[in-house]
Amino acid sequence: MRAIGYEKSLPITDDNALVDIDLPRPEPRGSDLLVEVRAVSVNPVDTKVRMRAEPEPGDYKVLGWDAAGVVVAKGSDATGFDVGDGVFYAGDLTRPGTNAEFHLVDERIVGRKPKSLSWAEAAALPLTAITAWEALFDRLNINTAIPGAPPVVLIIGGAGGVGSIAVQLASKLTDVTVIATASRAETRDWVLNLGADYVVDHSKPLAKQVADLGLGAPAYVFSTTNTDDHLTEIAELIAPQGRFSLIDDPSSLDISPFKRKSVSTHWEFMFTRSMFKTADMAAQGKLLNEISKHVDDGTLKTTLGENFGAINAENLRRAHQFIESGKAKGKVVLEGFA
Repeated sequence: MRAIGYEKSLPITDDNALVDIDLPRPEPRGSDLLVEVRAVSVNPVDTKVRMRAEPEPGDYKVLGWDAAGVVVAKGSDATGFDVGDGVFYAGDLTRPGTNAEFHLVDERIVGRKPKSLSWAEAAALPLTAITAWEALFDRLNINTAIPGAPPVVLIIGGAGGVGSIAVQLASKLTDVTVIATASRAETRDWVLNLGADYVVDHSKPLAKQVADLGLGAPAYVFSTTNTDDHLTEIAELIAPQGRFSLIDDPSSLDISPFKRKSVSTHWEFMFTRSMFKTADMAAQGKLLNEISKHVDDGTLKTTLGENFGAINAENLRRAHQFIESGKAKGKVVLEGFA
């Protein structure tokens, strides 16, 4: 089968950073589904793993943790899907990725593809939707009020992949007021169109901008990017007993300024359930089915920002470079093998 992988961690400008390869078609066992991949999206985790994890000498590592496709075979213990079903999912960091024609995935972390979306539109959603859902509802618990604090969430990096779906989830599925950050006119318009009530500029100090809105100190802050640049401002602007969640990888994270406000801190990593085979691993499949339902009833929409064409090494290198530039709006997707 056709796939894209790498032998060594290299800068994305090197032609060997990602190359077209041929691999054996995998066989499903146990609770696995074998999915014929129709579209994938590219996430910051792809670029991070490419630079941090090298395969054994002589082997290739295949990246990719978002896919939409069709079930073509299944293991003996897989009972939730049938051959021919359209699915979408975010995969498992400990297994080969989705940048391949055929991919194995545990059915517990798979959802039914939204019928109203194309393959590319569906592939844009899984990883970011799971991340945003778990951060907002499992970590920040934004449906549970904080005494004395206004029901307001600040989403830092509102136009990114995770931010784009987090803005929708918070604005469409809760009564919480949503402040999103964006620093350019086009990204400001993007987050407002997704449902943000207010927008502030993360290239400027945040605390004064948030205070000037007159809403009060936000009960919840969700930081999707550049957390170390904003931590002092977050400590100043968040409500006493507020809840803070982050998903990025600061070089250091000194949360001592949170002590006087008793701010709880929650790190969200959507691969935790599949990596450790947690008892509630199947919650991710159920979560994706909820996302699918809300897309098909018109409540949520795809966060596809750019379609980079066919799934091949040249286009994937271009997509990685775009992600690394920090200029992506929404999700970058590739569709079909050519």
